[in-house]
Parts: sequence; structure tokens; C-alpha cells
Amino acid sequence: MIVATGLVLMMTIPALALFYSGMVRKKNVLATMAQSLAAVALISILWVAFGYSLVFVGDGPWLGTLHRGFLAGMTMDSVHPAAKTIPECLFMLYQMTFAIITVALVAGSVADRMRFSAFLLFSIGWFMLVYIPLAHWVWGGGFLERAGVLDFAGGLVVHLSAGTGGLVAAKVMGQRHGFGTENLSPFDLSLAVVGTGLLWVGWFGFNGGSALAADSRAVMAITATHLAACADLGRSRMVYPAKAVRARHDLRRRCRSRNDYAGIRIRRALAGYPDRHHRRARVFLGLYLAQTPFAI
Repeated sequence: MIVATGLVLMMTIPALALFYSGMVRKKNVLATMAQSLAAVALISILWVAFGYSLVFVGDGPWLGTLHRGFLAGMTMDSVHPAAKTIPECLFMLYQMTFAIITVALVAGSVADRMRFSAFLLFSIGWFMLVYIPLAHWVWGGGFLERAGVLDFAGGLVVHLSAGTGGLVAAKVMGQRHGFGTENLSPFDLSLAVVGTGLLWVGWFGFNGGSALAADSRAVMAITATHLAACADLGRSRMVYPAKAVRARHDLRRRCRSRNDYAGIRIRRALAGYPDRHHRRARVFLGLYLAQTPFAI
């Protein structure tokens, strides 16, 4: 679980920082990287201060309690009921990395649209008003978990919330600065490709680690994760030599399109539940999302 925690943190820095910065203009590369770095520092502090407690402590239908504010009462031997196989402090850190990358994902939607200071304020508000309640509803004993909602590794809490938040933010902020009048060509797609590879590897910690043990469920999760990405990449024109003349355009499209990870993202929600009923749900949702464009 310590390794899985490190892998998920790697998905934000440097993976997501490289992924996003490679697709913005040269003058915004450092600002885009700084957004990911700032998300790590800011959300980590807020998570320890009150986020972890409000999400995972208490069994209220809407929100938890502040009994673990600033990790009060947490000892080296503490164990959380939701993660009995690992120390509570490690469980807290692992869930912290989820919160970090969820906020950082939204940064891609506001690149060239929002100033850095405004992004920091937006991150604080979005984390408090959206992520914390939703995470408690689904994972912390809230009303959605009691209603039977399943989210094995963040398909709902992480990607549904980040995708919706990013779409709304982009809609509210309007077009990117310079759209239609300036050259918005990406600075360096090789950075985006490196970031894509690191995200791919990081998903092993994200999905496999959500089993909270090195068992058959974790193996099932990482197997589904890897094969889902491979299958979608196989549909890409990148792998056909006859289409080599379009390789650069297709590489940009494949990196920018969230279709590449549609399969992985639905696997996040259901990869750890391999019985027949849930397998049927995965098939139908996977077929639907494989045709759904996620890029903003």
C-alpha cells in the first residue's frame, strides 16, 4: 500500500503536470505545471486539517464529523474500519492522493482561462463543497453507499466529479484567451506522451491499491485496467503503418481525447467486483463510454 500511495501521487506530480503542460502554449507551460504542484501542497494540508475527518469519520448520511481534525487521536496503531489490513495513517495518506488528483484533473479545463491565484481559490472551494461531500456519500457511509452505490476505485468520486466540475468551469469561464486569434498549438507533445505513460503506470496503484491488500481482487483490478487501455489503443490509427502520414495528428488526438481512458475509468468503479451481475454492468457501461468523447 505504501507503493500504491506513491504511484497515485506520481499521477499528479509529475504525470499530470507533464500531460497537461505538453498541450498548452509555451508561455503557459510553467503555470500549468505549477497548478498541479500547488494542488498537491494545498489539498494535502486541507485533507489533514478537516477533509479526512469529514469524509471517513462518522456515519452521517450527508457529512462526517471533525473528530479526526488535524489527525487528532490517530496513533501508530490506529486502524480504520474501512481498511482493517493497513494502519489508519497509511489509509489517510492513500485517500489523500485521491483528493489531490481529483482537484488537479480540473486544471486541464481551466488552462488559459483562469489565473493561478483564482485557481487556488477555486480548488479550495471545489474541494470543500464538491469532493468532500461526494466522497463521504459514496465511501464514508453516506446515503449513496447505504443505497448500494459501488465505486471501487474512484470512477464516480474522482472522475465523474472532476469531469463535471471541469466542464462547468470551462463553460462559465468561456473560451481560452487567444482562441481564434492566436496560435494555440501545443508546446511539446512528447511531454504529454511521457505524462500519459506515467498515468498508465500510476493506475496500477490507483485501481490495484483500492483493494487495500495484495490479493486476487487487486490483481483483477490491475488486469482489467491494463487490458482496457491496451484495447482502446489498439483501435487507434497510430498502430497501422498505412496511416503513418497522420501519426502526428493522431497522436495529439489520442493524447487529448479522454476516450483512451474511458475503459479504465469505468473499471475504476467496478473492477473490484467481478461477479456476474457487476460484470454485466461493466460490459454495458464500457461499451457506452468507449464511444463517449470526454475531451473539453
